[in-house]
Amino acid sequence: MGQYERLILMAEDELTQYSTDARKIEKLRQKIGLSVSAKEQQEVKTALLAEMPSDPISQLVETQRQAVALPFWGIAGLGLLLGISFMQPLDLIATVIGTAIAIRVQKWGWRLQAKRLVLQTLEDIEERIRKDRSV
Repeated sequence: MGQYERLILMAEDELTQYSTDARKIEKLRQKIGLSVSAKEQQEVKTALLAEMPSDPISQLVETQRQAVALPFWGIAGLGLLLGISFMQPLDLIATVIGTAIAIRVQKWGWRLQAKRLVLQTLEDIEERIRKDRSV
């Protein structure tokens, strides 16, 4: 596993903690500073900048992944309700499809949010280095 994937996994781990973004960045900054060289940090930042989507749908999923997935959870629940109450096996297909789409949307948003956190952390590290050199 390369540094890129490892940093994304560290960010996903930080996202599970209930704290502010500033605290998450601070904790992640310490981990990155100890385990990743400056050259590797720059390579990861370049890769993230090239990979981060800028379209409105991706940005919406990144910031509001649960709200975007909610209609698909509703389709899944409605399909389950109708499938059971009317004994319609075809309605159960809506349950499977709705659940699959909702899970994929949430995973996608989670991953985008982790990438954004790594990018913000790397930019914070660069900014602190610049400030230290200028003083």
